[in-house]
Amino acid sequence: MNAAPTAAEPGHRAHASARTQPTCPIAHDAAPTVTTATPDILGEAHEFLEMFSAETNSPMSTRWAQVRAEIAAAGTWAQTPQELTFGARVAWRQSIRCVGRLRWPSLVVRDRRHTTTTAGVVQELAAHLRFATNRGRIRSTITVFAPDTPAGPTAKIHNDQLVRYAGYQQSDGHILGDPRQVPFTDRVRELGWKPPRTPSRFDILPWLVQTATEPPTLHEVPAAEVLEVPLRHPHHPWFQDLNLRWHAVPVISNMRLRIGGVDYSAAPFSGFYVAAEIATRNLADADRYNQLPVIGHLLGLVPDSDPYWRDKALLVLNEAVSASFAAHEITISDHHRESRNHAIFAAREEAAGRPAYGDWSWINGLGPMTPQDPSWSRYYAAGEPNPNFWLDSEAAAASCGERPTSLLNPRYGPAVETR
Repeated sequence: MNAAPTAAEPGHRAHASARTQPTCPIAHDAAPTVTTATPDILGEAHEFLEMFSAETNSPMSTRWAQVRAEIAAAGTWAQTPQELTFGARVAWRQSIRCVGRLRWPSLVVRDRRHTTTTAGVVQELAAHLRFATNRGRIRSTITVFAPDTPAGPTAKIHNDQLVRYAGYQQSDGHILGDPRQVPFTDRVRELGWKPPRTPSRFDILPWLVQTATEPPTLHEVPAAEVLEVPLRHPHHPWFQDLNLRWHAVPVISNMRLRIGGVDYSAAPFSGFYVAAEIATRNLADADRYNQLPVIGHLLGLVPDSDPYWRDKALLVLNEAVSASFAAHEITISDHHRESRNHAIFAAREEAAGRPAYGDWSWINGLGPMTPQDPSWSRYYAAGEPNPNFWLDSEAAAASCGERPTSLLNPRYGPAVETR
């Protein structure tokens, strides 16, 4: 599912000379790309207001005069609640790696720009989980905290997602838990986090939150706000003995939302899972939980004589995830359904006179997609316009366990995105 960066289309101002690839509330991992930034707040503000005016039938001339004066005086501008809601939804609509964008108009935008303290941010993160989870009827949600100032971000969440499982490096070289989270686990332990007395494969990592006036601090994730699903298979009783589980709501928390030249470095957003994200990637990848050899063995598959053993084991794992979420009445989708939905999304975009932006390798990468899936048989418009979501190098480094630096340092160095 890796993809090379593409240049922004002519006519779409970019704040980066070679853009990072955006993600979205339905795709949660990626390979590194590098950018350098050249902000153009006035041009981006004008372009955004033109878009807002055209799509909402609102007058622009008076508003543009206000915004231009505000930028001249302060170097930035404040978006109205309506502009913020529209911008956040369009950021999802234009996230080129997301296969689930058909639902972009339904994104719930929680405007928390008044929240600037660590205590306030932590309280709202818990509220986001509670609201988005909705007792299993997952709601696509974004919580937008105070915007960055010309001096830098106002707040940052250093976890890449609000719910991640710890990874513990063992003395014998093995890893207990999620190998991807070993560096971040080591970092929070250095800062004072104490794992459970008996560590497990599914210990939830604490939040690491920082504001412009407060240093990075750790905060336990409220257990009551995390809905987890024990995984069972409807036809293989032995599957439950694997003791696998996964959390219900993926909340990406370290990406920067950019709307009209204004950055929101703290803007966690979430949708619901596609089963393959959990089964094919999180649980099956060799550098994650690596469950295919175990499942293949329990199925009686012989790798040396069966070239399709991985496919068969992977199907069982996907079936278990889908059936388990359904049994607990928790929203989940599958990659074939999302392929069909994405075809509808692309058709609607083009019918509205907008390019259907997309990264083909990501749209069809959750899989196993097939040529019979409608998203497979077409190409998508190049370009990655704002509004959008971006991951900067410092945010990626912090989520990989490196020490966060001062939020007053320059924001935009090389930017990367992590899977």
